Amino acid sequence: MSPRAGKAGQNAGPDTFDTLAFVESPVQLLNVLEWAHAHAPGAGLTLVVLSPVDPMTRGQLRRMAELARREGHQVRWEEARGGALAPFQTVGGLTGPLRRARRIVMGDPFSRYVQLLLTITGARDLVVVDDGTATMEFVTQLARGERLVRWHRKGTRRGPRDLVFAPVSSSARRRLTPAGDRRVEIFSSMPIEETPGGVTVRANDFSWTRARFGPPRITRGADMVGTSLVETGVVDGDRYLAAVRSLARTHGALRYFAHRRESAEKLHRLAVETGLEVVRPDLPLELIARRGPIGRTVLSFPSTVVHTLPLALVGTEVRVAVCDIDPAWLTRTASPRAQGFLDGVTGTARDVHRLSAVRAV
Repeated sequence: MSPRAGKAGQNAGPDTFDTLAFVESPVQLLNVLEWAHAHAPGAGLTLVVLSPVDPMTRGQLRRMAELARREGHQVRWEEARGGALAPFQTVGGLTGPLRRARRIVMGDPFSRYVQLLLTITGARDLVVVDDGTATMEFVTQLARGERLVRWHRKGTRRGPRDLVFAPVSSSARRRLTPAGDRRVEIFSSMPIEETPGGVTVRANDFSWTRARFGPPRITRGADMVGTSLVETGVVDGDRYLAAVRSLARTHGALRYFAHRRESAEKLHRLAVETGLEVVRPDLPLELIARRGPIGRTVLSFPSTVVHTLPLALVGTEVRVAVCDIDPAWLTRTASPRAQGFLDGVTGTARDVHRLSAVRAV
């Protein structure tokens, strides 16, 4: 059953809107479910999906929305990017619930949509649930009082839209800073080394995922996890394909689990040149791996999964191995911080086997 475009009261449940959660990706929705399971058991929330246009992401979000409904939560699906008037309709329809909500849960504090919605709400409890490696950067920027900007864009020149939106972003950063009776919580499985003053940090151990799925059937071979580092302009496409080919040959990998943002052209070329079976998961990889079957070794480049998969697969015999990014693979336009950030993602991962960067020529 496909979610319908959100209007006030449609798929929205009770009119109290005590807790509103905003998500734009399947992983964010998964981590809202993890937060609710760990810290608000039995309390239903209204989950607002700010739907993107990417078909792969939309498909995973629909599957995750059904899981959320089964857990007793209300889902409000917003076609937030469905045309020129969509943002105005979305914000207008959410203004009332935002003003009545006592708690806001969000998956991406860097999102312009979420930042705009934060200027409307008067909620005193704000919760940021895990959005992977972006959470690490958000916490650091909040602790240092820096402007909110994604790590792979840091150091690049701000465009006209960035300048126009700067006042909203600054307001959102202030709202996400504890003050008076306003409380801010971060719920994350990522390593947080620099905690902002007054912010409560709670650990996400994927207990909901382990309770609902698995244990998985484990195969003898290896699986690979894809990354969108090429699509975000960080890593050169040819170097990436060569690295994947080398890793697959060395470790006997048979399947490649594509990241939802990887392009069809790149994946087709990867399948032809490496012989790997390309799998486009219909759920976040943590659920796919827990459901199984999954290889005894899971190979990854620096990404969120090197932190989350060991937690989701705790108690199994699956080994997660991460391959470093060689500085020579970076594009000329990559952020100056890219190498250090990626090294940090790998270096802070627990319960993983670290591989040296493979030769990609």
